Amino acid sequence: MPKSYRLPGDLATDQSAWLRVTEMLARARNYWVCTTRPDGRPHAMPVWGLWLGEVFYFATDRESRKGRNLRINSWMNVHLESGDDVVILEGRADELTDPLALDLVAEAYESKYKWRLDPRATDQMIYQLRPHTAFTWQEKDFPNTAARWLFE
Repeated sequence: MPKSYRLPGDLATDQSAWLRVTEMLARARNYWVCTTRPDGRPHAMPVWGLWLGEVFYFATDRESRKGRNLRINSWMNVHLESGDDVVILEGRADELTDPLALDLVAEAYESKYKWRLDPRATDQMIYQLRPHTAFTWQEKDFPNTAARWLFE
């Protein structure tokens, strides 16, 4: 992080801090998905999604702007809605194709949103994002809560 942010040099992050982040991800209703258009311009759109087992899932129409963007460049960001209690995930989105996993995601969507995805619909894709990096902080205590999480 830049020196102007005045962060301590020894930011400690422990599993209890990550547990709090995963709870926020699981509870969220809306997520901002950010992709890149073929010409390099950004595209951001709110979506419904799921945080299950350290993976973020969301669905989109194959011909939506984000669907077309992800076919060309699978790198994306996911943000929670709050700018005060921040969680940002970065990683590659992969289409979910395993029939059992598709059914589990559809059931979880129905439980969370009272709306069921059709996991076999040919006009939509269900994506899974296993984070490569996550950024988290609480605005009220930014220097002491800012963290960058790196994943394999």
